[in-house]
Amino acid sequence: MEENVWMEENGQYALDCRNAVWSFGRLHDEYAVIGNLLTDADFLLEDEKFIYLVEYKNANIPGTSNPGAFNPSVDRKIENVSRKFYDSLHYLNILQKNKPKKYIYILEYPSGDSVSRRMVRNKLKRFLPFELQKKGCQLIESVEVLSIDEWNNDSNYRKYPLLRVADMK
Repeated sequence: MEENVWMEENGQYALDCRNAVWSFGRLHDEYAVIGNLLTDADFLLEDEKFIYLVEYKNANIPGTSNPGAFNPSVDRKIENVSRKFYDSLHYLNILQKNKPKKYIYILEYPSGDSVSRRMVRNKLKRFLPFELQKKGCQLIESVEVLSIDEWNNDSNYRKYPLLRVADMK
């Protein structure tokens, strides 16, 4: 892969961050040094205004075991996804990346649609520090749950397309 093009863990898709001010897609490797105590967002990228913490889950790719059983709205799954925001925030603080943060969960699964993704977003929002930050510093600007198509067609995010690796060659 080219510099600033980050492949997801299954090797099926990659996020093209060549238009970003800064990006990183190997936070998991950084955290492995301390024994994987922390979980991480899959991709971090920065533009002129924001830092984006991007989590990606795709139960629609070939080889996924029992994709129909994947239910992203279960509280345990939501808690895990929210933890990735908090744990990634530590790394951004170490790097002194102080721009407002947006958390985007790119989610694909067999029964996924805009209504179910909105429900996941609303549940996820309850686990993120929106209420806590009312007492002090701004930790998160917003959270979104999008499909790959919604990400790639968004007026801002399409600058960083999520593409099938096979289509990039």
